[in-house]
Amino acid sequence: MTASPLDFTDAELDEARRMNRQLRWAPRFRAPSRVGKMMIQTMLGAQAFMHHGVAGVTTSMRRVTWQDHNFMLRILRPVGEVRGVYVDYHGGGWAIGTAAMDDKVNARIAAECGLVVVSVDYTTLPDIDLPGMIAQCAAAGDWAFAHAMQEFGATEMFIGGESAGAHLAACTMLRLRDTRSDFARLRGAVLFYGPYDLSCTPSVRSAPRDTLVLDGPAMTTGLARLLPDRNEEGRRDPAFSPLYADLAGLPPAVLLCGTIDPLIDDSTLMAERWTAASGNARVIIVPDAPHAFNRFPTRVASRTNAFVRDWIDTQLAGRADVARAAE
Repeated sequence: MTASPLDFTDAELDEARRMNRQLRWAPRFRAPSRVGKMMIQTMLGAQAFMHHGVAGVTTSMRRVTWQDHNFMLRILRPVGEVRGVYVDYHGGGWAIGTAAMDDKVNARIAAECGLVVVSVDYTTLPDIDLPGMIAQCAAAGDWAFAHAMQEFGATEMFIGGESAGAHLAACTMLRLRDTRSDFARLRGAVLFYGPYDLSCTPSVRSAPRDTLVLDGPAMTTGLARLLPDRNEEGRRDPAFSPLYADLAGLPPAVLLCGTIDPLIDDSTLMAERWTAASGNARVIIVPDAPHAFNRFPTRVASRTNAFVRDWIDTQLAGRADVARAAE
């Protein structure tokens, strides 16, 4: 496990801190009521019709039935050679959000890395429970594995997500490892500020009232409500808390989080356990960065997202070198 290789300038960090001062006036996220969710989802729904602004990347929607699950996929396809498929899970506290929220980030991955991005529009709370959500997300990941060549002409796979989406990506990856004989096609995982321990890591338990973006004091009760029939020990079940899973046999991973995100312990502890089991996790800790920092209009965000794209390219290049050596 290594620390961040990103060396931000003073000017870049000052810009990020100015953004943080603006965020102090913004409401903190907590799970919304049904009416609140309806209003938020209606506003987010408009994003599905807005262009991401990246030339040469087409966007389409597809409804899929697979393994007795129904779900929508938002597919971003680059022009030219397709080098692989990236399965994406959006954030939103398991309760809100859409695949279209990730378009601007995903379109750059598609255009610059040559990957078809398959972003999963999974069903959110309270219309589904957490075990059902994980099963649906795993089915979507399995569909992408099973159809990558037929649909997109590619075999190389990546997986990623942000926040709750990082948790769902990790849960999906563990299920795919245990069920797919071709799991070795998964070349890498990109996990932004995910919650990997639903019993709450120390940094979550101690989150103060002035936490940015997230409602710090509400996090422990909010995570407990995800599995209402389980006590703290029960919420450590590896099927729901990947931090406690067997992490052997997983692909290279990069886990990213900011120093002022209450989920920082989740990323650092997950990277430590991943490295101990599989030897190939890298944690990137970004100074003065709150939750969702890579979504903000700052150079810190831009450089972090560019680092991720470079990391994906490195994994693809390494695979190409192996293939050439075998010829």
